[in-house]
Amino acid sequence: MTVSVRDLRPEVRADVEGFVGVWHRALPYLVVTPEAVVHGATRAHPDAHARPLLAEENGEIIGTAQVGIAHDSPEPGQGFVNVYVHPERTRRGAGALLLRTAEEHLAAVGATALFAWVLDEPGNRAFAERHGYRASRCAHFLRLDLANGTLPPLQALPPGVELRTAADFADDPRPLFELDAETTLDEPGDVDTEFTDYEAWLEETWRHPLISHELTSVVLVDGRPAAFSAARTDGATRYGTTMTGSARAFRGRGLAKLAKNDSLHRARAAGYKEAFTGNDAGNGPMLAINKWFGYEVCATEVRHVRELG
Repeated sequence: MTVSVRDLRPEVRADVEGFVGVWHRALPYLVVTPEAVVHGATRAHPDAHARPLLAEENGEIIGTAQVGIAHDSPEPGQGFVNVYVHPERTRRGAGALLLRTAEEHLAAVGATALFAWVLDEPGNRAFAERHGYRASRCAHFLRLDLANGTLPPLQALPPGVELRTAADFADDPRPLFELDAETTLDEPGDVDTEFTDYEAWLEETWRHPLISHELTSVVLVDGRPAAFSAARTDGATRYGTTMTGSARAFRGRGLAKLAKNDSLHRARAAGYKEAFTGNDAGNGPMLAINKWFGYEVCATEVRHVRELG
């Protein structure tokens, strides 16, 4: 049997479900749905040159690749390629073929460096090194049992502090865009991100099919958004936070923890059973907050990079 690689067809349900199926097996700690895959494939910014790929063997989808350019990085040419193969379909050449196809695409659209997340397992790291990638920073996936765990009690609000949700900003989400942009600037990582395009943020973040405006908590101080915890869900049992942070002027006051605690309590009340998040291994303050909530590391990825000549 021969493995082949082709583009994901977002209008074909079998392609989308195959993509999600691989992710559910390779990355069970992510919140992902078919709607999210379609959104990523059809709503990506043109400068991202996004190209989701599938590896197929005998009609079965056995591997995927996220491919594109970090269009919101101030440094041009920062490409990304994240390859995942069904754990029971490895050693068939799918990963190598996906990677080669992705690299050719990214080189053609001007990438000068390629960044890849690789699960921290010997075989995966050896695969990356064989293909010319060197290890960089680590990040952790974390899980919290919402159904059976014990959350910290809700805190009393300090004077001048108010808790709202993203749904309260439906008519004008720009203040949340500005807060997200400021916190993202200080997020640890090897590819800097700057949110300068409000319309792109609306399309990629605010209108993302997984985002829950009702479970995204926002802390206001004297009427100004000061901290938030952005929530996504699969609409069934799985809940995740994609960003939790405070504006620089309000750091050190426990407001990010306040926002996340509020969101977690409401997620549990809404029936969600598992909470997931991710942290850069160097982000000590956020790792400490998540440990306080009871999150436990369930997997680690290592960022790898390859420079293109």
